Amino acid sequence: MKEHHIPLTAGEIAALWTGYMSDEMSHCVLRHFAATVEDAQIRSVVEYALTLTEEHLAFKRERFDRERFPTPRGFGDGDVNLEAPRLFSDKFMLFYLRQMGITGLSAYGVACGCSPRADVRAFYSHNVHTTLELLNRSTDLLLEKGIFVRAPQFPFPETPEFVENAGWLSGWFGDRRPLNAVEVTHLWLNTLTNALGRSLMLGFAQVASSADIRKYFIRGMEISRKHIDVFSSRLEQDQLPPPMTYDVEVTTSKEPPFSEKLMLFHTISLCGVGLANYGAAIGSSPRRDLAMDYARLASEVGTYADDGAELMIARGWMEKIPSVPEREALVNS
Repeated sequence: MKEHHIPLTAGEIAALWTGYMSDEMSHCVLRHFAATVEDAQIRSVVEYALTLTEEHLAFKRERFDRERFPTPRGFGDGDVNLEAPRLFSDKFMLFYLRQMGITGLSAYGVACGCSPRADVRAFYSHNVHTTLELLNRSTDLLLEKGIFVRAPQFPFPETPEFVENAGWLSGWFGDRRPLNAVEVTHLWLNTLTNALGRSLMLGFAQVASSADIRKYFIRGMEISRKHIDVFSSRLEQDQLPPPMTYDVEVTTSKEPPFSEKLMLFHTISLCGVGLANYGAAIGSSPRRDLAMDYARLASEVGTYADDGAELMIARGWMEKIPSVPEREALVNS
């Protein structure tokens, strides 16, 4: 019996195409990490992550060929300089790898839900397991080295408690209740991701040669610092310590290990992750003042991402995501 070929759906195309771009970017970044990392234990985690990106790219290229779907240009040898000195410390690389694991788990979970085809689902199901392994390896090593950044702890309630009035949802001025555990978690995680992003922007600004692109990265640093201050102040209002930053983990090198195209793409991708995190925080934070904070800051991130996309478009670096045919243009041509 002849097997019936089922074309890729929009959800599968979206996951494969965007994932391919991210994997090629990550492949360049991880190749430079592998060339410059000094700690043998961290090297092993870098090399594991590198094998995952190579595995992902091989699968996607094969599927693109089979479906006669144009493979994105993405990134390659011209976007990474393996001879450039290290721009980030080993410690930064390890935190970066852990964040890769967190972000990957979320992306692959969504991809599984958007992929009815068995072969694509099997691929992303496998990726969930291997990315979880990356998260566990990086977390275990951070713990072993004593540098894992734990969220705050506070005393447990003695008995179950119930909300007694609608003021519990407020957060304005004198009617502000203490943060709950879910709100603390989102504030903490968003502070950490902004701290990581700020250090990445510092490194990118340090090696960018184009004045407008350097200015863009500096602006990203300032936005991240502002968001760190907002989230940290919310934690400090309840006598909770904010997490550390990673600025000291950026070296003094001025030689770019990555192309400006790759660094811009990486920055815009981080904005997407940040927007998703803020959206999740809004949905999980009953205190209205926190929701207003996240909405306001998300708007700022969205504008920043748009400006980065315009820089890429102006230089001819922005690949177009596959879209539905422009029927009106076809009819009128």
